Amino acid sequence: MAEPGLSLYPSARGRGRTEPRAPRLLRLLLWAGTAFQVTQGTGQELHACKESEYHYEYTACDSTGSRWRVAVPHTPGLCTSLPDPVKGTECSFSCNAGEFLDMKDQSCKPCAEGRYSLGTGIRFDEWDELPHGFANLATNMEMEDGVTESTENCTSSKWVPRGDYIASNTDECTATLMYAVNLKQSGTVNFEYYYPDSSIIFEFFVQNDQCQPNVDDSRWIKTTEKGWEIHSVELNRGNNVLYWRTTAFSVWSKAPKPVLVRNIAITEKGSSTCKVRPACTDKDYFYTHTACDANGETQLMYKWAEPKICGEDLEGAVKLPASGVKTLCPPCNPGFFKTNNSTCEPCPYGSYSNGSDCTHCPAGTEPALGFEYKWWNTLPTNMETTVLSGVNFEYKGMTGWEVAGDYIYTAVGASDNDFMILTLVVPGFRPPQSVIADTENKEVARITFVFETICSVNCELYFMVGMNSRTNTPVETWKGSKGKQSYTYIIEKNATMSFTWAFQRTTFHEAGRKYTNDVAKLYSINVTNVMDGVASYCRPCALEASNTGSSCTSCPAGYYIDRDSGACHSCPSNTILKAHQPYGIQACTPCGPGTKSNKIHSLCYNDCSLSVSSSARTFDYNFSTLANPVSLAGGPSFTSKGLKYFHHFTLSLCGNQGKKMSVCTDNVTDLQIPEGESGFSKSITAYVCQMVIIPPEVTGYKAGVSSQPVSLADRLIGVTTDMTLDGITSPAELFPLESLGIPDVIFFYRSNDVTQSCSSGRSTTIRVRCNPLKPATGSLLLPVTCSDGTCDGCNFHFLWESMVACPLCSTADYHAIISSCVAGIQKTTYVWREPKLCWGGVSLPEQRVTICKTIDFWLKVGISAGTCTAILLTVLTCYFWKKNQKLEYKYSKLVMNATLKDCDLPAADSCAIMEGEDVEDDLIFTSKKSLFGKIKSFTSKRTPDGFDSVPLKTSSGGPDMDL
Repeated sequence: MAEPGLSLYPSARGRGRTEPRAPRLLRLLLWAGTAFQVTQGTGQELHACKESEYHYEYTACDSTGSRWRVAVPHTPGLCTSLPDPVKGTECSFSCNAGEFLDMKDQSCKPCAEGRYSLGTGIRFDEWDELPHGFANLATNMEMEDGVTESTENCTSSKWVPRGDYIASNTDECTATLMYAVNLKQSGTVNFEYYYPDSSIIFEFFVQNDQCQPNVDDSRWIKTTEKGWEIHSVELNRGNNVLYWRTTAFSVWSKAPKPVLVRNIAITEKGSSTCKVRPACTDKDYFYTHTACDANGETQLMYKWAEPKICGEDLEGAVKLPASGVKTLCPPCNPGFFKTNNSTCEPCPYGSYSNGSDCTHCPAGTEPALGFEYKWWNTLPTNMETTVLSGVNFEYKGMTGWEVAGDYIYTAVGASDNDFMILTLVVPGFRPPQSVIADTENKEVARITFVFETICSVNCELYFMVGMNSRTNTPVETWKGSKGKQSYTYIIEKNATMSFTWAFQRTTFHEAGRKYTNDVAKLYSINVTNVMDGVASYCRPCALEASNTGSSCTSCPAGYYIDRDSGACHSCPSNTILKAHQPYGIQACTPCGPGTKSNKIHSLCYNDCSLSVSSSARTFDYNFSTLANPVSLAGGPSFTSKGLKYFHHFTLSLCGNQGKKMSVCTDNVTDLQIPEGESGFSKSITAYVCQMVIIPPEVTGYKAGVSSQPVSLADRLIGVTTDMTLDGITSPAELFPLESLGIPDVIFFYRSNDVTQSCSSGRSTTIRVRCNPLKPATGSLLLPVTCSDGTCDGCNFHFLWESMVACPLCSTADYHAIISSCVAGIQKTTYVWREPKLCWGGVSLPEQRVTICKTIDFWLKVGISAGTCTAILLTVLTCYFWKKNQKLEYKYSKLVMNATLKDCDLPAADSCAIMEGEDVEDDLIFTSKKSLFGKIKSFTSKRTPDGFDSVPLKTSSGGPDMDL
């Protein structure tokens, strides 16, 4: 199937198992010319060439399919008299696998024992350097104008040969490995690959004269689940160019794992070469413990690390230390008991133990099922260990972790870059009834482990989770030495789960053992709510009456257990129940401001409404228009290699009765889905989530790439106008506010994901701001100072401006305008206050029309009333003035009579004016006064003793006397 004219020499391994033996005529002429020049130049007679000094090659095939066999010296000019060219085999001739073409007699012969042949095939299984015929290219992804100059060059981002395989790049450049082959008949190319990280896009395709296969058919390589996998593609006759192309797009700090390719071949797998066996050192063995014997003792044993590649009898080699030292066995793990032969067996259901004897749970309690491993005398039956080679990524029949009493640690591998694998398999979980009824509470169980790493170089400990035998997904990674610490992972689905710990001493691709003292230790592993698990304690349960007494039962969702009576009680309104500690009313936690609990008291939510009271007024909000999920993309970002990407956010402000509605998806492994079929994509659901988007114009694929979905908000903490809630702050300076008198409403969220950099989990705030100039759907904004929505990677902030973010309209938002009275009619019109900072709510009242009197009418009435009042006052004044004069006269007359009596004057016949007398006839006034003056005189003539003082004038014209 390879190009005619290629001779296959049997070989254990090859850098291209087919060596080219078809020189062109030009090469023969050059060699002949060189030999002639040497002969002429030296003047010495050359000896006839021996068979060991030349070899045979075929010329290129001509148009008739014929070729010639010619002899070619290994070193031109050293000998002469080469055999004459002879007619060669037909160009379509080929040998079978296991045979080779003997060029001397041009026939197929079987390979010698211990060697192999691919027939007319070609194989590449040595990658110390790039084999002849391969092209290795690296290019930048498509970028916007002006960005290329500021990005790092991609010329060094190529496929790298690493001995047994070739590794792809791990940066944002596109690395392409190409190989061209001309086939005289159809064939097959197959290769082995290791593709563990979906952060790299890996594709393999073929271009040929017949355009087969189609560029889009089977070009997208799926990630490997367990070790190496084989990929095979049919090839047509003619020219075929094979392409292996990778593009990484990880924008996080950790670089993705490269794609590895090996054994690019037509058929069989090659064998490996032999190496010198080194002398054994103390790094080539490890210690372990035997199972407990009948006396309850265990032995310390030393073993050689497998495979044993060292020699004990070589100079300087160490011997294996003596084994057999006995010590007392550690106790059994909680939930197990020790049998008569010192083995550990699980306690029956309904009982518990601390590692010694089983005890029945008291009345009113039930066993808390799970697995708690803290003593490591033997590996538990639901755990297994192995080693994954860091060189060729194949699983080995070796023990990766060894028990050591109070911990389990990583053993010695074949190489320091091997992965030491420990796996725990849990068949399923049995969460409490309250958890099952809560569709939004994802916590089914949890796993907690205590670990420690001791490293001198760049070791890494990975914790991975797999579900239903699917590929393990890395959850957390620890680099370098880490002190003894605890880690908890929340299990969100009830399925068969596998938990894997993988430890790699170094990522350097070097054979041998230099860092065997670098170890990872697991001290304890605790998994809760395990189906068919064991119990280390019993917890209170709800009781129900039966004919045989009382038995445990599950409380309904949202009910807590009274420790004293065992009865179930509903949590108060607007509180949620701690699902894993439902004991006592203190287990009911109040909801945050602006939220309320659902019917089963499992979560707090906001129904898209809020009421805020202040000293001036009460604001009522309705955010139902903003309830649907919306998306927001940050500005373009560029990695160090110039790859353009976006942070894409999806937000659902208040969800649907607590149900989260934002979805973010990882579609890296589903770029090519046949029409009419659906593929599986990793997705998460949250209030707010984020993913990385690489647009199609950058990747060159038919659809954009979305990857690395992350939940930013799993729980709604509260809704308030305060800037801080539950330790979460929404800084006002991130979104400066123009003073309109309407406060921002802030939604506070938390995420369940806890990472090393975000020890308290991620948090999110969404400011909802009243802006009457925005449409109802509004607009989302990111902080100007933090274009990716976060300034620290843990706290995310968004601003949502909308007209419906304004409070609902009330009577305080409008005022009345009253018109003048026109033709006996007056109108009252109601208008909104400007600027209008409300929506919905109450409507403006209708215009009101009333009957009124004009101003002319009321003026006439006023003038008439004033005139009448003035006349009345004048009349009254005259009346009282006249009457006052009469009284004054009478009084004066009386005084004058009294004076005459004192002077012995004749007595008066009467002290009063008789009828018919005229007062004015005898009254003498000394002076005439005005009306005002007389009134004043009248009021001032009373003496302090209560009598009036009246001025009198004697008849003799003497001075006046006051009496």
